[in-house]
Amino acid sequence: MTTLTHFDAEGRAVMVDVSAKPVTARVATARCRVMMQAETLAVIRAGTAKKGDVLGTARLAGIMAAKRTSELIPLCHPLPIDAVQVELEAGAAAVEIAATVRTMGRTGVEMEALTAASVAALTVYDMCKAIDRGMRVEALRLVFKEGGASGTYESR
Repeated sequence: MTTLTHFDAEGRAVMVDVSAKPVTARVATARCRVMMQAETLAVIRAGTAKKGDVLGTARLAGIMAAKRTSELIPLCHPLPIDAVQVELEAGAAAVEIAATVRTMGRTGVEMEALTAASVAALTVYDMCKAIDRGMRVEALRLVFKEGGASGTYESR
């Protein structure tokens, strides 16, 4: 079993020392979805939500969130983010969200990708809650990671 890296020998939370790691290209992709009524999806597709462009606003919120992850997650390293891509698609029963983050750094960008996807989902929820109180944010997960000593991880 792998030991937890964010605790010292006495069990206190610590920031992992990555200073000895080489700088390498890192990328991570996270996905989630916001389940909702068909009528709500129709409003999003038509661009008639009272608060404005739901998908465009959620995309920007996700990008901004990725850049501020270290301010939200106490033990995350602040990273020089090179690119953030947040894709939102209004499907049959949900808005599907995928967030990909890239950096050249000593540690991965999994938390930045997860934060981007979750904040984009929360933005969709916030912008549509007046018309659909039954929405659910579901299935937040890391689906791809590449770079560093751990190599590549992929899941769907």
